[in-house]
Amino acid sequence: MTLETKKSVFVELGKFLGQFSEKNTLKDPAVLQNDTFFEAFIDLIKLSQSHNGWYTPEQVYFSIQSWAEALTEENLNQWLSAYDLEQNKTKNVALILAGNIPLVGFHDFLSVLITGNTVLIKTSSSDQHLLPFLSKYIIAIEPKFTDKIKFIEGKLENFDAVIATGSNNTARYFEYYFKDKPSIIRKSRNSIAVLNGSETKEQLAALGEDIFRYFGLGCRNVSKLFVPKDYSFVPFFEAIFEYQDVIHYEKYANNYDYNKAVFLMSNFKLLDNGFLTLKEDKSHASPISSVFYENYQNISKVKLRLQTEVDQIQCVVSANLIEGSIDFGQTQKPALWDYADNVDTISFLLTT
Repeated sequence: MTLETKKSVFVELGKFLGQFSEKNTLKDPAVLQNDTFFEAFIDLIKLSQSHNGWYTPEQVYFSIQSWAEALTEENLNQWLSAYDLEQNKTKNVALILAGNIPLVGFHDFLSVLITGNTVLIKTSSSDQHLLPFLSKYIIAIEPKFTDKIKFIEGKLENFDAVIATGSNNTARYFEYYFKDKPSIIRKSRNSIAVLNGSETKEQLAALGEDIFRYFGLGCRNVSKLFVPKDYSFVPFFEAIFEYQDVIHYEKYANNYDYNKAVFLMSNFKLLDNGFLTLKEDKSHASPISSVFYENYQNISKVKLRLQTEVDQIQCVVSANLIEGSIDFGQTQKPALWDYADNVDTISFLLTT
């Protein structure tokens, strides 16, 4: 397959995904293979929460729409223009996927296929349905992908490189098990926001999106705030009040009740608005339904701290307080060229 053929297939996938939204799913007769896949995908979305309690329709639709917006001809061309894909030596690339948020491994899947390689996929037990379905759609559009996409249930064999995502504990296992193979091993990371007190209500409300999207389960979710000494959290709590419905989801509510009880039994001082707790803590990794915060007096020291802990941080959100930071509300909308852990997957695949 030529690169243009592969890109055209993913553009068609983007058009297919673009039909589905929480408020206005509309079948487009111009989309390829709709008669076979449209209704079946609606059914799968409805069933997703029964497969994984965190995969509510709202969260699944958000992920689908994010990928629909990313998979355009313009975006694919801009992303791939930086590489000489002809230098790739065809290989079998194993993917060990996480399942914390819907389609979390899709970028790796796309990267392997767009570079002309074969992908061997071990899905997470938490996300076993969405990617296989989209793979069937891709194969229906271009049957030459049939031998390029393989889902593995047993032991991984006959692979040349591996991309594995997991916790810090599983990462140690991956590093040992795959020590003889070229690899990208992704560990736990968290995202943080740096505030200075001048943020608008709109910016703080957008920060709520960075905190609550996917219930805070993603590495791009903000789990830690750096705030000035004597910072008032009143405007923050007022701005994020629109996310209060999150407490109506049983799994989130159970985490909120449990983590709040643990904090209180340990005599930790908390700020609480009924659906989110704030706890002063130097760690970046807060539990679900809680965000840690830390006071600062000198922004330069915060910048130095972030530089020394760069391997623990996925994204930094601020109003241009930190170089390279992301604007409020944008953490869950990465472009194709925004690589997880800042590791260029395409370069890895081309040079392996």
